[in-house]
Amino acid sequence: MYLLEILILVLSFVILLGLGVPIAFSIGISAMLTMLVSISAMPSFTTIAQRMATGLDSFALLAIPFFILAGQLMNRGGIAAKLIDFAKVLVGRLPGGLAYVNIIAAMLFGAISGSAVAAASAIGGIMNPRMVKEGYSKPFSAAVNITSATTGMIIPPSNILIVYSLASGGVSIAALFVAGYIPGMIVGLALMIVAGVFAYRKGYSVGESVSLKEGILKFLDAIPSLVLLVLVIGGIIAGFFTATEASAVAVLYTLVLSMLVYRKVKWKDLPEIFLQTVNTTSIVMILIGTSVGMSWVMSYENLPQGVSNALLSISDNPIVVLLLINLILLFVGIFMDMTPAVLIFTPIFLPVVTELGMDPTHFGIVMVLNLCIGLCTPPVGSVLFVGCSVAKIGIDKVIRPLLPLFIAMVVALIIVTYIPALSLWLPSLFGL
Repeated sequence: MYLLEILILVLSFVILLGLGVPIAFSIGISAMLTMLVSISAMPSFTTIAQRMATGLDSFALLAIPFFILAGQLMNRGGIAAKLIDFAKVLVGRLPGGLAYVNIIAAMLFGAISGSAVAAASAIGGIMNPRMVKEGYSKPFSAAVNITSATTGMIIPPSNILIVYSLASGGVSIAALFVAGYIPGMIVGLALMIVAGVFAYRKGYSVGESVSLKEGILKFLDAIPSLVLLVLVIGGIIAGFFTATEASAVAVLYTLVLSMLVYRKVKWKDLPEIFLQTVNTTSIVMILIGTSVGMSWVMSYENLPQGVSNALLSISDNPIVVLLLINLILLFVGIFMDMTPAVLIFTPIFLPVVTELGMDPTHFGIVMVLNLCIGLCTPPVGSVLFVGCSVAKIGIDKVIRPLLPLFIAMVVALIIVTYIPALSLWLPSLFGL
């Protein structure tokens, strides 16, 4: 890629973001400006439009609006409260038990809904007041909620893993889904260790004990929500349906669960839920479309090959190269949302890691886990803003308790990066 085109692509994108232009438009405009300079003979507007349409013409992407709709139904259907009660039965009596409850509930809800923002909103809205009432500091409660909410992006079903499958050229969605379980639990465990140490040092209270009978009742009450994970992932692994078909099944199941079992969603609520789903889906899809356009421009200019050669010229040691890629992605995650980051940087880094012998499924989990950290950092960390809004606290007050939790996530990232079996054992076990 020529220096002029590199400067135009990067500088125009950074300047547009600095001016407050939405990221999807910043990506599309910077790609178009680069095309005007490098391939001026071609009709840039038409080409970008064609690439956007081609990028969205994928059967696998149909799963995204369905999973978003299922997440909206879960958020309104009282499922968060059931999962919190279940998590409280498991760990509520441990020192710092409410912090553990927050983390486990966020992992379960995030996994079921596939949305970190939904998990931060739903779980945080219930847990933050409880934790503050029990003597936990508001900044610490918000920090635990913010970081734990991101685990739902790794534990399936996850929309971002579907996006990675598209960007990678067809890595099995089923394999990615199954591969996310152990890394997601490792992140949750790392957060629980830090939260436990913090709670012990601060002398936070232990939760109320739950009788055996009450514990069994709360478990039975949560079973319908937990069944969704078995239904969706089990159906995909068993070959009963594809990921896209599983997303439609998830919508049907959550609709029945929210309206007939828990009875938290009424017929009059459905138009608002559908409208929220359409709004969220439109944002995700325009990000995907413009990101595919930028990826094509970079591919046309041979940027992936240039980056690959540059990285391998520094070192051909997989440990060093993976460390460099992780550092770059950590930096990217601070300034860019997950969806465009995955679509833009997967074609750049995937050829590098595959040349070093890394499995594409493993790299997908590493990439998503890495970018999850960016969801908790300013200036574009969506989960950070939602978590602070729910807790009614300023971002500046959350940064200090967030730091040790950040470190825990980075440690988990390093472990998952350099131990491939953590991501690949379950897919190989199921023959994926």
